[in-house]
Amino acid sequence: MKISVLQMPVVVDKSENLAEAERLIKLSVKAGADIAVLPEMFCCPYSNDYFTDYAEPVGGEIWNFLSKAAKEYSIYLVGGSMPEIDVDKIYNTCFVFNRNGEQIARHRKVHLFNVDIEGGQRFFESETFTAGDDVTVFDTEFGKIGLCICFDLRFPELSRSMTLKGASMVIVPAAFNMTTGPMHWETMFRQRAVDDQLFTVGASPAHNEQGIYVSYANSIVCDPWGRVMARAGFEPEVITAEIDFSEIPSARKQLPLLSARRPEVY
Repeated sequence: MKISVLQMPVVVDKSENLAEAERLIKLSVKAGADIAVLPEMFCCPYSNDYFTDYAEPVGGEIWNFLSKAAKEYSIYLVGGSMPEIDVDKIYNTCFVFNRNGEQIARHRKVHLFNVDIEGGQRFFESETFTAGDDVTVFDTEFGKIGLCICFDLRFPELSRSMTLKGASMVIVPAAFNMTTGPMHWETMFRQRAVDDQLFTVGASPAHNEQGIYVSYANSIVCDPWGRVMARAGFEPEVITAEIDFSEIPSARKQLPLLSARRPEVY
């Protein structure tokens, strides 16, 4: 199957973001993609100043846009993430829709990004968001796929949990910044691929020096050996990679990491 990662610019106007998302979804369909992946907070600026105002419930404008697009273009759509409001709580949430526009997964970011980097960024998602508490794996006709959001990827326990639930790929809508991105972005995706011997996919907003949040961009796809299959630069673009899940048993046989585990020791 083919997967397309939609590295798009994010602006203040929600309608512009949705229009750009649809334009890139169309490009992914033209590229033959079975799955399209949007970036973290594709619909609003990545800032606590905006999350509350842009928050919507299931069935709201953003959710309906994603459902309709998945059905119209007959594609699996991993909806990046959006501020989801549920009663009196707001979550950083990714919804996934199948080719019929039906919601088949919801991941609420488990590890909130609370950092104060000396000489770099200070940002506390917990000032707005509530943390989720689910390990998310969903089914497709190609196999099982794991899902997490940005900072979640830094915790190997979560990736391993998805692997043990049968995931052959981990998809990560993310928005690393210009401090952590150059140091850790590629390393993280390659390492998780090697750790769990599966495919990893990172979908980031495009880089914009004048933006409210400056993303590192560099959306990426890695194979079970940790090789980079596709990688974007800073500009808006669609990258597409052909994925063959049959490579996974071969990789795990040649390098028996999972079968050699000794959880009774650790």
